[in-house]
Amino acid sequence: MLVIGLTGNFGTGKSTVSQILAELGAAIIDADKLGHELLEPDSQAYQEVVTAFGKTILKPNQEIDRHKLGKLAFNNATALNQLNHIMHPKMYEVTRERIKQYRQQESKLVVLEAALLIEAGWTPLVDQVWVTIAPEAVIVKRLKRQRQLSEEQILARLHSQMPAEEKIKRANIVIDTNCPINDLRTKVTNLWQTTCGSRL
Repeated sequence: MLVIGLTGNFGTGKSTVSQILAELGAAIIDADKLGHELLEPDSQAYQEVVTAFGKTILKPNQEIDRHKLGKLAFNNATALNQLNHIMHPKMYEVTRERIKQYRQQESKLVVLEAALLIEAGWTPLVDQVWVTIAPEAVIVKRLKRQRQLSEEQILARLHSQMPAEEKIKRANIVIDTNCPINDLRTKVTNLWQTTCGSRL
């Protein structure tokens, strides 16, 4: 079984590449969705995050308001480190278990989509690292349209992440997503065939 770690900074098109790989037959583990699951009310992670950041991050129904939490974390390096310290070890363990399950099911290819794959030290979980990139101006334009975020919010989040140049140094494959969707689909399909073909 081949495990690909798909990473890249905010707005570089990881989810689009992940979706194309899923259509080609890959099993997807989405670290962001794992984070959502781990923050369900009354879980250990939920309790630790609420203790650390206070009840102001809760919605009226007592769920964590991820927008409020994100705003707190991405505007404050200490808060972001605190959040990562709570979440990353728990997410690592759940991810390792999911990969183990896919191996038992004899899956051929698993994609771990994780923005902080490298920063969080998750590369031991994967066989290859694929990094998505796009120019900053393109990222800002995309996210303004898709997420209704201000340029200031987008740049704060981008600049809290490892620079793309550093991620590229650690990559086996680099995918520039600054192209029409059909061209991106062709790129990813070609990579699938050349990188994964012998495993499938």
